[in-house]
This record gives sequence, C-alpha cells and structure tokens, in this order.
Amino acid sequence: MAADTNPIKQFEVHTLFEFEAFGLNLAFTNSSFFMVLTTFLTIVLFSFAMGSRAMIPNRAQSVAEIIYGFVADMLRSTAGSDALRFFPFVFTLFIFILVANMLGMFPYFPAPGWHSFTITSHIIVTAALAMSVWLTVLVYGLFKHGFKFFKLFVPSGVPLYILPFVTLIEIISFISRPVSHSVRLFANMLAGHILLKVFAGFIVMLAGALGAAGYLVGILPFAMTLALTALEFLVAFLQAYVFAILTCIYLSDALHPGH
Repeated sequence: MAADTNPIKQFEVHTLFEFEAFGLNLAFTNSSFFMVLTTFLTIVLFSFAMGSRAMIPNRAQSVAEIIYGFVADMLRSTAGSDALRFFPFVFTLFIFILVANMLGMFPYFPAPGWHSFTITSHIIVTAALAMSVWLTVLVYGLFKHGFKFFKLFVPSGVPLYILPFVTLIEIISFISRPVSHSVRLFANMLAGHILLKVFAGFIVMLAGALGAAGYLVGILPFAMTLALTALEFLVAFLQAYVFAILTCIYLSDALHPGH
C-alpha cells in the first residue's frame, strides 16, 4: 500500500533497454520513451491537421492554425516582427512542453500496466531546454551585434556612480536565467503531480483503514483530486505559455540589446 501511494514513485526513471557505446551508458529509459512519444505525437497530429490545407479548414486544421497564430502573435508582440525568424524554435519549444505536460496528466498511458511520466517534472530536461534558449540568445546576440551585445548589461540612463553595481546585477541576472527558466517549469509540474498523488492516496488509505466508511469519508479528497486535476490541466498549458513567452523576452535581448 505504501509503495502504491508514494507520491515520489511516479518520478522514478526506469531502464527499458540497456545500451552502451564507447563506454557510455545510453540506456533507453521511460523518460526517453516519453520524449520520443511526445515528438512522435506532435508530428503525427500536426501532419494530420495540416495534411489537407483546405481553404475552408476543418476542426483539426483550425486548431493547428490557432496555435500557429497564437505563438506568432506572442513572438511578434514581445520581441518585434524581426523575431519571427525564431518562430520555428519558439513554436517547437511551446508544443513540445505542452504535449509533454498533457501526456503526464493521463494515468496508465499509453497502455494498461504503464504509468504516465511527466518529463518536464525532471530538472535535467527543463535545464536542457532552458540552456538551449540561453545559448541561442548569447550566440545570436554576439553573431549579430558583436561586442555591442554587451550593452545589454549597461542600461541607458543609469547614474554613473551606481552603474558598476547595476551592471553587476544585470550580468548575474543574465547568467542565472537558465536556472530560473528551468526551475519554474520543473517546480510547478513536480509540485502539482505530488499534490495530486497525495490526495489520491488519501482515498486509498481511508478505504483500507475504515472499510466501507472510508469510501464515504474519502468523498472529500476525491472531490479535491478532481478539482486539482482540472487545475493541473490549466497549469500544463500555462507553464508551456510562460516558458515560451520568457523565451520571446530573452530573444528580444538578442535582437535589441541596447533597449
């Protein structure tokens, strides 16, 4: 019973296939599987939705076009029209995180006997995504602006006597971006799934301890579980949106470092 209601057990990484190359352990895990599944489902769904490219779109095509327009508007309004060159990057991040978050909301997916796995609840995954954004900003900013990119750390209009202090804060803030960017997504997904598991575990424990009466007492945690599940679906979308819009803000610094 304790193992079934353990809220941390859902985050365990298990090896599905052992594989080694050049002395490295490249085992295929449940985390790897859900990353591949997320990518595969995204490609299949958008290929299906945009396959016909009809002038009068069907429902699937309408949804795909709405998502496309949503991300394009977010990027344009945050970083300017010239930021649309990064649209494939931002769109990929948004859809990957959104689909991964949603997959983690379905228990026993993709088949009975399996346990759903939320890859964004692992800091190594969110840190890799955040580092890809940070490196893109740094490399593109230096490539486009050269040393003028470092104007990002010297805000205009700051009095000279506090400029060194403000510059130091700006540098620390820039360096710490991957940390805050990754921890925000990781912590929200981790906390939400733990909370869901805890309340669901209350129902099982009450039924085991009190028998038939436990099911009556368990109505309250059951209602809380339902409410939290609905909230977590909203959080799954909001966290994908927050990660994407922060990416747009950071890309704006690469495009307009002097602003």
